[in-house]
Amino acid sequence: MSSTDQYLEFVLDLLGELDDVAHRKMMGEYILYYRGKVVGGIYDDRFLLKIMPASEQLLPGALRVTPYEGAREMLLVELEDRDTLHDVIDAVWEELPAPKKRKKK
Repeated sequence: MSSTDQYLEFVLDLLGELDDVAHRKMMGEYILYYRGKVVGGIYDDRFLLKIMPASEQLLPGALRVTPYEGAREMLLVELEDRDTLHDVIDAVWEELPAPKKRKKK
């Protein structure tokens, strides 16, 4: 099952006050970027974040789910409190490594 544009808009609205949030459609799902780093995605109309120490600490009790078969587990976001969600996204961004530079051919 692919994610809907309506659910994407719902999540983007939750993240609306954050600067530099972007998304990319990939195989019917959406990868979410914050300030150039992949922080999570939308899979089967579920908002999932990468598991990092900050996301585990700030989202205690969040379910671990796999976005698709063979993928690493992610945390299911069932929270609609924008301020808390923004704090989580900021904290996860801080812990993620810088994106790798692509090699030119």
